[in-house]
Amino acid sequence: MIKLRMFGWLRKNPVLSVSVLLALMSSVLVPPDGAYLGYLDFRVLSLLFCLMAAVAALGEGRALEAVSFWLLQKAPSLRALALALVSLCFFSSMLITNDVALITFVPLALLVLRGEGRDRVIYVVVLQTAAANLGSMLTPLGNPQNLFLYSHYALSLGAFLRAVLPAGLASASLLAVLVFLLPNAPLRVSARGEGPKLVGSAFGKGLFLLAASLLAVLRILPWEAVLLLTFLLLAVSARNLFLRVDWGLLATFCGFFVFVGNLSRLSLVREALAPLIAGRELLAGALVSQLISNVPAALMLSAFTENGARLLTGVNVGGLGTLIASLASVISFQLYQKSDGARAGRYLAVFSAVNFGLLAALLAFCALWGAFFP
Repeated sequence: MIKLRMFGWLRKNPVLSVSVLLALMSSVLVPPDGAYLGYLDFRVLSLLFCLMAAVAALGEGRALEAVSFWLLQKAPSLRALALALVSLCFFSSMLITNDVALITFVPLALLVLRGEGRDRVIYVVVLQTAAANLGSMLTPLGNPQNLFLYSHYALSLGAFLRAVLPAGLASASLLAVLVFLLPNAPLRVSARGEGPKLVGSAFGKGLFLLAASLLAVLRILPWEAVLLLTFLLLAVSARNLFLRVDWGLLATFCGFFVFVGNLSRLSLVREALAPLIAGRELLAGALVSQLISNVPAALMLSAFTENGARLLTGVNVGGLGTLIASLASVISFQLYQKSDGARAGRYLAVFSAVNFGLLAALLAFCALWGAFFP
């Protein structure tokens, strides 16, 4: 009975299971020691917790339902609604990071598209995920690897934009084409009447926590203070929200942090990478991201090249491809899995087709652009 329950749990949480397995396997090569604590990015984990708490509060305040009702009223067709949802992820990720954009807008998509068929829901969520990963490349604040590389190479804002803008504009064009593959058909679910009423107290808490979290993301407020504030607010007036935080997602991140930390300490890995990087930063950044995700790929590869601009483009485009190429993609998958009638296998098939297609197209574009405009 216990084995059957464990197997069922593993099937429901495949990404968490893989992250724990990889962490355990890597710990055989690098036995646990005091350095393990340094693997965990407590800032990222804390901000994820704060943002999930904020989104949970907004959910209780019926904010997402109100926004979905408004979108359903304004969108004339499925294509228009999908374009709005994908655009929200693309543009908002530039300022609030790809993780936050997906935590905020994937639940919205799952809500407003619930009557449009499972395949269409999967397709739009996959496009949202790609949009958040690609849109976030366009600002230094959009994702962790940008923040690191922007600082590590002391890039000016102009140099940063020259590196990422061509790929960013190409990404927007490709995403628009993929959205327009959807039928320009009327929505099956219509919005009539007055719409849902906001629950003032829960909505106010959610808005307050979201604002505080975003200020922490932008480094205007210290993340430690925002974490303490969020924890105290939930403990005092909204303890039920602790249960709505996705602790499995936080554990998944911890597993990947341990795996990547151990991998980066293996001298054989470091020695094998050095001669392969020089002059191949774009391809190396994209390929290594497929295995260990683009944030640790940026950290590892930056030690072997001075061409920060090409590496910056490589690890950002490299957020496409496998599910773990960008850990933000894990968020979408976990959120989708928790929806009614979720089909994990079908999601991964569509995700792989869209992401590897975009990855190939953008790598080809970037290689040609670099050849003509070095």
